[in-house]
Amino acid sequence: MKVSVIIGTRPEAIKLSPVVLALKKYSSIDCQVCVTAQHREMLDQVLRVFDIVPDTDLDLMQPNQTLTSFTILALEALDRYVEDEKPDLIIVQGDTTTVFVATLVAFYHNIPVAHVEAGLRTGDLKSPWPEEANRVLTSHLAELHFAPTETNKLNLLKEGIPAKKIGVTGNTVIDALCLALERVKREPAPILGLDNSLIESNDTQLILITAHRRENFGRRLESICRAILQLSEMFSEVHFVYPVHLNPKVRSVVMKVLDKKRPNVHLIEPLSYLGFVKLMNRSTIVLTDSGGIQEEAPSLGKPVLVLRDTSERPEAIEAGTARLVGTAPERIIEEVRVLLTNEEVYKTMSIMKNPYGDGKAAERIVKAIVNRFIRF
Repeated sequence: MKVSVIIGTRPEAIKLSPVVLALKKYSSIDCQVCVTAQHREMLDQVLRVFDIVPDTDLDLMQPNQTLTSFTILALEALDRYVEDEKPDLIIVQGDTTTVFVATLVAFYHNIPVAHVEAGLRTGDLKSPWPEEANRVLTSHLAELHFAPTETNKLNLLKEGIPAKKIGVTGNTVIDALCLALERVKREPAPILGLDNSLIESNDTQLILITAHRRENFGRRLESICRAILQLSEMFSEVHFVYPVHLNPKVRSVVMKVLDKKRPNVHLIEPLSYLGFVKLMNRSTIVLTDSGGIQEEAPSLGKPVLVLRDTSERPEAIEAGTARLVGTAPERIIEEVRVLLTNEEVYKTMSIMKNPYGDGKAAERIVKAIVNRFIRF
């Protein structure tokens, strides 16, 4: 059986690498990895961490490309790829343009799709944009749906997806995190642009920031940055570390508001996956608009403040490991202040159980695929 795993971005690479490694354990499966390179540099370094070499690299990333132009490129390139390779099954993960386009091409070729991390919903097609639309459309074309949680399964059932096509597996990001933590213990994971003493010493509080979603471009990202600037003035002994996304729409705003404004604000280049895991493990609090980090940080005992108005990951919020704080400076500042000054509140968030799994999601996914498609 030939299985094509199609990957576009760094988060997809993180979450699908454990699935690829699990697939390769089966001699009856010919696992082929195809990358669109919707993210180029950030995608490549994640695959290197897991020692995965793509069988096909479509290399579709272009400077300043629009969603429409990328979609057209990806449709044509993936159509040729599928026509040439003729896989029996295609696996995608998440909610990117690569995911939706790969699923549509598979549908046109009558090839079943297994959707990893299925069933996440906000109920608002404009938040997050365009991810909510991508995952809704993917769900209605896919054959197998691997939902991280029971809540995700319920979302799919409400949309008419048959229960027999849904499996609750946990999230593969926890599998990847477990593998990465083992690697960090064995080998150096440099964090370029940051004084090593900040990482090695636990005496200093460190706040990790990531913000790069399209819905936060412009005014909202500027509000986030202004909150960080004010916090750095209020808490001069706390260090704020922001690996700044490569997107010019992110970098221009971040640099304008934060660059060289405060000695305890550190704007650094995007990190390798191992470096990021090391930094996250060292941090005191995480401020993020990322989905994957909402899932990872609780496994490390790190409270997460989500810089969004909606979340397709209500489990973390309900469990108490994360709080939805939006992008208004006043709210962000108050939530950070409470966590930095109220030990009881901080402790309560940091000890809550991670609702996203036990690190065995990839194993469950591959077993389900084997049971569904391979006859011994």
